[in-house]
Amino acid sequence: MKKINKTIIIAATMVAMQFIAACTSVRTEKHKVVNMRCEYMENPLGIDTGTPRLSWQMQDDARGAVQTAYQLVVGTDPAVVGRGEGDLWNTGKVNSGAMLVNYDGTDLQPFTKYYWSVRIWNEKEKPGAFGDVASFETGMMDPGNWQAQWISDSEDIDLKPAPWFRKEFTVDKEVASARVYIASAGLHELYLNGEKVGNERLTPAYTRFDRRVLYITRDVTSLLQEHGNAMGVLLGNGWYNHQSTAVWYFDKAPWRGRPKFMLELHLNYKDGTKEVISSSASWKTALSHVVQNSIYTGEHIDNRRYQEGWDRYGFNDRAWKNAIPVKAPTGNIVAEVMPPIRSVETIRPRSLKKIDDQTWLFDLGRNIAGVTELKVSGEVGTVIRVKHGEQLGEDGRINLSGLEVHYRPTDDSDPFQTDIYTLRGDGEEIFMPHFNYKGFQYVELTSSRPIVLTKESLTGHFMHSDVEQVGFIRTSDTLLMKIWEATNNSYLSNLFGYPTDCPQREKNGWTGDPLNAVETGLYNFQSIKIFEKWLDDHRDEQRADGVLPAIIPTSGWGYDWANGPDWTSTIAVLPWFFYLYNGDTRILEENYGAIKRYVDHLSEINPDHLTDWGLGDWVPIKSVSNLELSSSIYFYVDALILSKIAGLMDEDEDAARYKVLAGQVKEAINAKFLDREKGIYASGFQTEMSLPLFWGVVPDELIQTVANHLAESVKQNGTQMDVGLLGSRAILNALSENGYPELAWQLASSKEFPSWGWWIVNGATTLYENWDLDAATGLSMNHIMFGDISAWYYKSLGGIRVDEQYPGFKHFILKPHFVEGLNDFSASHKGPYGEIVSAWKRTGDGVAYSVQVPANSSATLTLESGEVSGPSTEDINVTHGDGLTVIDLPAGSWTFTVH
Repeated sequence: MKKINKTIIIAATMVAMQFIAACTSVRTEKHKVVNMRCEYMENPLGIDTGTPRLSWQMQDDARGAVQTAYQLVVGTDPAVVGRGEGDLWNTGKVNSGAMLVNYDGTDLQPFTKYYWSVRIWNEKEKPGAFGDVASFETGMMDPGNWQAQWISDSEDIDLKPAPWFRKEFTVDKEVASARVYIASAGLHELYLNGEKVGNERLTPAYTRFDRRVLYITRDVTSLLQEHGNAMGVLLGNGWYNHQSTAVWYFDKAPWRGRPKFMLELHLNYKDGTKEVISSSASWKTALSHVVQNSIYTGEHIDNRRYQEGWDRYGFNDRAWKNAIPVKAPTGNIVAEVMPPIRSVETIRPRSLKKIDDQTWLFDLGRNIAGVTELKVSGEVGTVIRVKHGEQLGEDGRINLSGLEVHYRPTDDSDPFQTDIYTLRGDGEEIFMPHFNYKGFQYVELTSSRPIVLTKESLTGHFMHSDVEQVGFIRTSDTLLMKIWEATNNSYLSNLFGYPTDCPQREKNGWTGDPLNAVETGLYNFQSIKIFEKWLDDHRDEQRADGVLPAIIPTSGWGYDWANGPDWTSTIAVLPWFFYLYNGDTRILEENYGAIKRYVDHLSEINPDHLTDWGLGDWVPIKSVSNLELSSSIYFYVDALILSKIAGLMDEDEDAARYKVLAGQVKEAINAKFLDREKGIYASGFQTEMSLPLFWGVVPDELIQTVANHLAESVKQNGTQMDVGLLGSRAILNALSENGYPELAWQLASSKEFPSWGWWIVNGATTLYENWDLDAATGLSMNHIMFGDISAWYYKSLGGIRVDEQYPGFKHFILKPHFVEGLNDFSASHKGPYGEIVSAWKRTGDGVAYSVQVPANSSATLTLESGEVSGPSTEDINVTHGDGLTVIDLPAGSWTFTVH
């Protein structure tokens, strides 16, 4: 074994090696292209961009594996493409390690399926073979390509029942492929020949409807039948026709209208001909059994009104009326290309309690966002009310008092978080909302007449945008695992085509929550397409002067309160972090103008380079931090990010201008708030010390002094946090990155109030809105805003960090902290180049540490203490100094022992 430090250390124990083996990937075939994606999706349908992003990964377990060149081909014939030929684009050999390429071939045409393949050369200049053939299919490409009409059943926004629509058609030739393109203002479900098309829920995603509406592409080839066919559409209100009333005035939204849709079915026959069936006034419509639906409150279904066979050929629709053509909500109709909302997990109740002859209480055992499915039999006309909630009152019934606070009902016909079902009475009936979701753990069911229920009568459906999980934590520490799992649950519970604050009380796209949890999302889930869409929403909502609202999308609320830089810095911070973690500049290019408008507005209204615009350290434990300090720090962050983006885009004048602005803001902050003699900011509260450290405001020569004072403040407070939202993200990082990882771990692993562990020991399965379980306000039990602790696990305990100079984990930093009290830890993250693993376990004579560096990437490992022994190889560079061992690691799996 090669000597890396002063002493040769014996390899780790067998137990440790078994742990490491479990945390690293199995060796696989070398030099292969895998995980081919277009627009971060696998073989997507209906894309609109003419320059789709194509990406792949290199599978090669050899140490030092590198892609030195690639050749990419695109064409319309999969067999030809598989041979390495493309009639639309053939790059030839490109000497580059890039694994993310923008299409640059012949112009793409609408409604066309394209195939692509790639081969790569390795570090030995040996080419691989063209392997798998992936595909992507274009959609409309341009709103002008739509032939269909927008239709509805009425223009009455107060009409409660959801409308059905149907259209019969015949297919008398063999079909090669069939696609439906459907846009709706409001929500829709599509049916074909009695089958629901797809398993997506709540489609399309919520947007600012008068500025942008999304359409969905669906492959319906397998659902067609010879000769007679029938299409059906059920429309729901969603956010387009908000009939419930609350403090955000969505019932007064400028776009509000009766739900409407536009649809085209494209039939491509095997004889080369094509037929298009479009929505028009020839479609028939009637009111459905969904007698009331609200995305905010609940759904009411009367099965007595259900018309069997309404979505099948041959149904008697003579009593139905013709649809009416209506005005388009906007001319900007664009493809929805992102992971859809689905019922991702089903949950059986943990218990069922009968409260009285007509009331039952189900407990799912965990808090989720989603809906319940009820199977029940009873007499015709029986009315069942299904109330959903997160907590119980002293009487053992659901208590919604903390969640109804912003609801302003005009009568009692639309109860909050409650579905109302009326039985048809002809055997077992199944009820589940079509156009609503809720946040809940408990379900209270009340029936107007006697029914029989068991635990099997009800099922919980955990719903969210079905994003891929790319990060995993493993450890024997049960509290840490429960906090990580609760964080993931809250992140997903608040991802519904846009990030929300909570899935029950509001469902609003509050900017502050994802701003503070952005890295938690990036480490754990591949959600770039959701956030690219949400940044589109930002640009739709941004005023000409650069101002953004506090909630996005919005009916108009939030431009005058809660929208300072400590919240709406999402416009700069999110693109920047998604760039750092994905290495993709498109998100920067698309938002550059919006970021400039925002920063220019901040600069214009704050000529002294300081601002007190914002909410500050929201939900503080005790100490209220200085608002001007925290908001000015985000002003600095925005200006600095903008200068860096300008540099990347070769906007040299902008880069210089905003770098100067960032320096001026930083100087103003330190001039007003930094006591250089004492080494404290403002009053020395924990948030006031953490934020300048975390965001790089502290002068270099005072960083350690400020960190020391922060650590002392924590210790004097009984080794407890005293922070709110902004400080909760900053404090653990500020401590662990500046010499106090053990103290940060004590805070992160605490079970005492206030801490994440305090929630867990009190039964939490998600993260809460308030540290205080008995707080008078802020009582949501499913908020992601305090969720950065999960990112801290990856960055500090696992030590996995992005390198700004080589974004997308092309090169990354490894600096794990082997904190006392934690016996083992593993973090893995599937980045753009493959899976990164950082795993360690204490042994009898030290710590066994293992790392996996994906092919075509590299890492720098820094170990802070002890003697280090490692692999027998001459392929790594090792340096020592200041008590650190620094090791440059090429691709491959590496194992070390640290004393």
